[in-house]
Amino acid sequence: MKNAIRKYAGWFCALLGLCMMVFGALRGEVAVVFTKAVNICLECIGIG
Repeated sequence: MKNAIRKYAGWFCALLGLCMMVFGALRGEVAVVFTKAVNICLECIGIG
């Protein structure tokens, strides 16, 4: 019984994470994260 609960808990967490990623992508968060990542990289290199 406990193994079945762990199995389904893992699938539930994976599905929940996937749903959150889709929700964030639909809200336009991908562009925000990409912009922040580019700014951080440019600061580390010293170009920006």
